Formats: sequence, C-alpha cells, structure tokens
Amino acid sequence: MQTVTTFVPRDADTCWRVFTDVPRLTQWVPGLRHAEIISKSRGMPSEVHFQFAHSLAYTLVYSYDKDKREIRWEPKLGAREAITGWVRFEPFEDGTRITYALEHGAGRGQAERELGDLQKLVDAFSTWLTTIT
Repeated sequence: MQTVTTFVPRDADTCWRVFTDVPRLTQWVPGLRHAEIISKSRGMPSEVHFQFAHSLAYTLVYSYDKDKREIRWEPKLGAREAITGWVRFEPFEDGTRITYALEHGAGRGQAERELGDLQKLVDAFSTWLTTIT
C-alpha cells in the first residue's frame, strides 16, 4: 500500500466534511463521473458506487473513526478494479496533516492506475479545499 502525507492550511473538521461529501466527489476526484450512496450507517455513507472514465466501476464499503478523524474503505463489488485504502486528518499547527493510503486492485490497467495516482488524488483534494468556504 502506498502512502502520502501532506499539509493543508484548513482545519481537520473541514477536511473530514469535504472528504465525506459523496455528491461533491466528482468535483475533485480525477476521472470520477458519478458517485452514488448505496447505504448509510449512523448518518455517514457506508457503501458507495463509483463510475469512472474508461468504463471503470466498483463499490466501496466505508468505516469511520471520528475521534481519530480516520476513514477506511475496501471493495465490495468490482474488487479487481477497485481500491483499498484509508485517510487520516490530524490537526497540525495552523492546518491539517493528511495521510492518504491506497492499494490498487490487481485488475486495474495502466489508465485506471493513472486515475488513482495517489499524489494526484492528494493534490486534487488539497486544491479543492482551497476553493471552498
């Protein structure tokens, strides 16, 4: 599993809120065309279906640790093309340290791996955070 850590000048609660806002994921996740909440648990998305460019589609199941500000996900449907991973938002100085980890499914081709490039995802998320209030 690959891991990237970066700093953003936004508070950890804002990072958490933005990352878990499924309807807005298409605004910052590269190549994501559609994200649909299949089910919720305790008010949070627990299963989400994703459709990407290149006909890539899969469903992820999420778990949350609000105290640690940590989100974990693993594939349910389409596991060979999906991703497994986690993200943590830690208050740090005047912002947040984000640690993001991903592992690609064995069935992903080069184009799908590029869509899920860890550094590109972190950069896209960081950039999106600067555009919202």
